[in-house]
Amino acid sequence: MAAATAAFTTLPTTAADAPPAPESARHNRIAISTYSFWRFLDDSKVKIEDCIHHSAAMGFDAVEILHRQMDGAAPRDNPDLDNAYLQSLKRIAITEGVDLCGLSIHQGFVYPDAEARKRNVDHTIKCINLAYKLGIPTMRLNTGRWNTTKDFDQLMKDRGVEPRLPGYNDDEEAFKWCIDSIQQCLKPAQECGVLLALENHWGLGRTAAGLLRIVNSVNSPWLGVPIATGTFIEDPYDKLEKIAPKTVYVQAKTYYGGGLWYSLDLDYPRIAKILRNQNYKGYIALEFEGHEDWHTAIPKSLAVLKKAFT
Repeated sequence: MAAATAAFTTLPTTAADAPPAPESARHNRIAISTYSFWRFLDDSKVKIEDCIHHSAAMGFDAVEILHRQMDGAAPRDNPDLDNAYLQSLKRIAITEGVDLCGLSIHQGFVYPDAEARKRNVDHTIKCINLAYKLGIPTMRLNTGRWNTTKDFDQLMKDRGVEPRLPGYNDDEEAFKWCIDSIQQCLKPAQECGVLLALENHWGLGRTAAGLLRIVNSVNSPWLGVPIATGTFIEDPYDKLEKIAPKTVYVQAKTYYGGGLWYSLDLDYPRIAKILRNQNYKGYIALEFEGHEDWHTAIPKSLAVLKKAFT
């Protein structure tokens, strides 16, 4: 008996059956730093767990944690927080549907004293492990500064410029200290999967040239740049363009109610274009730094960032 032969007909695909075309670009996820709720204002410190709840309710995708804001984070050189507390923050983030995307720490490497530099290296490595326990993939670093201006308000009045310590006519030694210190942190960062991000902040990172000198000298895939939109005070856009190719994270300032130290009228569509030109796909983390009540200022800031980056 001859075997039956089945005939199969390929039906034409209609427009309704075709898979949707991919979007031309993937949008940046919008995060918020817990600093936005506190801003170092007296009697305004908000618990990290409350920051996560508020951030989710407002519609943010992720939360960056300011280390100094964490319960038990002081003294600065002993950040071994209780693991149950750390895991509780992860649980809250998971149930709220937000990422924990960044850890922002305070340290510096501009110290002639080798022991002082070692303490800051040790602190940085402890914080790398802290980020690892929290499942955070990115950690903000500072270069450090000479610390001859003791009052931060005065430093801001001086636009971040301060004199060097006596006996130093240039920053050459300071760059060596910073580069060597960061290199000591690279292996722990790689082992923990925590990408280090050296901010264009005060000190050696006050200029694009200084920041890039350090990052290029270290020359590691585990060190990049977090663009901080508000710390190039004069003519920021050309400087932001220079560091944009190294960008692994973005901290975006807003100043509703007037800045705590200064205000910048930042053109976020222009900044977004700079980053798109570099195919930057990472987080945009809000850092609100104004006098207005955060309950009203943060939602307005979120709207500005969403319009520019999504």
